[in-house]
Amino acid sequence: MIAAPSSGSGKTTIAVGIMAALSDSKVVQGFKVGPDYIDPNYHTAATGRISRNIDSWMLPTNEIMGIFYRGQQEADISIIEGVMGLYDGLEGKSESGSSAEVAKLLNSPVVLVIDVRAMAGSVGAVALGFKNFDPDLYLAGIIANRVGSLKHAQFVIQAMERVGLPVIGCIPRDQALKVPERHLGLFTAGEREEATQKLIKDAKRVVRDNLDMDLFVSIAKNAPELDISGSTRSSIVGEKIRIAVARDEAFCFYYQDNFDLLEAAGAEIVFFSPLRDKKLPENIAGLYLGGGYPELYAAEIAENTSIRTAIYEAVLSGLPAYAECGGLMTMTKFFLDSQENKFPMVGVLPGHAQMTDQLKMGYREVITVENTLLLTKDEIVRGHEFHYSEWIREKNDSYAYAVKSRAGGIERLDGFAKGNLLASYIHIHFASNPDIATRFVNKCKFWQTRV
Repeated sequence: MIAAPSSGSGKTTIAVGIMAALSDSKVVQGFKVGPDYIDPNYHTAATGRISRNIDSWMLPTNEIMGIFYRGQQEADISIIEGVMGLYDGLEGKSESGSSAEVAKLLNSPVVLVIDVRAMAGSVGAVALGFKNFDPDLYLAGIIANRVGSLKHAQFVIQAMERVGLPVIGCIPRDQALKVPERHLGLFTAGEREEATQKLIKDAKRVVRDNLDMDLFVSIAKNAPELDISGSTRSSIVGEKIRIAVARDEAFCFYYQDNFDLLEAAGAEIVFFSPLRDKKLPENIAGLYLGGGYPELYAAEIAENTSIRTAIYEAVLSGLPAYAECGGLMTMTKFFLDSQENKFPMVGVLPGHAQMTDQLKMGYREVITVENTLLLTKDEIVRGHEFHYSEWIREKNDSYAYAVKSRAGGIERLDGFAKGNLLASYIHIHFASNPDIATRFVNKCKFWQTRV
């Protein structure tokens, strides 16, 4: 695991550089702790293998082990990028939801990336504190990031020798390695292909020039054994049900394991682009519109009247359809951007979506308030919310979820559930309740038998 004392230490670019450097001679599998969609896209671009999310709050332990087991098949080495600070989780009194919790679940050695811009000998105290804070965690070494000079690097190495931890490398300050940001966080890897490839190339060069990769690999090879028995999942055999999934620059936020669960339940995933395709894929029995950045491509979506009409007619015909976050925005009647420009959308949801200056972000636990496409009434499922837009409803009916706060009380009603359509701002990880995928596929099968 590549972790850090805090966010902003440089662990994403260093993790991506390590993945890219190792991929020249090894099959590398990337993982990301937490609900984030963007960092895994960079992992995927660097390794050529789809990165997967591991989240100890959203997912039960057996599902975490299963995701890791399936993801690392045929890989030579797995690199897990942590989230926030190593011990940062849902509370201060435990490691629940933290990178440390995941590292211990997976028996993973931890390499700590420390930003040493404003310290020298004190880096030893920082590393020692992280090592001793939880003796059950295997802190195997550090990477010193943003080192100012050779003398600075010497001080760092001497300090680490005092606490008995190896320095895997000292990376000099290099602003070119900073991933560009925007209103919803980092740019996705798919949006800026040229800039992404340059970032990966530069990160790879810096890692190769400044890290002891043999030492890094030896740490991984000496990881304790991990018992992952019982982590396999049987798949339904026979004819597959085709589910159309929107995926392009505007719709790029998906958990790969959602697709895996759907496929295991008997689905064939068929991707299409609401930006470029004029019609839905042939012979589909379900529709899945995930999140992403439809607000940045609202004009293109509005101009593609053919696909909007196709989606509208398919949903009105009874096709089972699930939309989350950006997918919900696209299903409304129209979208208002921050300059109040109006763009027509699909129109199967009442009301419209519009941008705001307030970010809604965080883990969410929801209880279904009625039977829906994916869940039955009073079931609990976990997910994540991350958006600046809001849905202006025309009337307060057909809610999907009651959203629980961290304290446990009901915070608000959210989403839309009526007949064959389920839409919400909350990104649900299907592995938080594996019955979700089976139900979706079964609803698609039932619909197909009736048309």
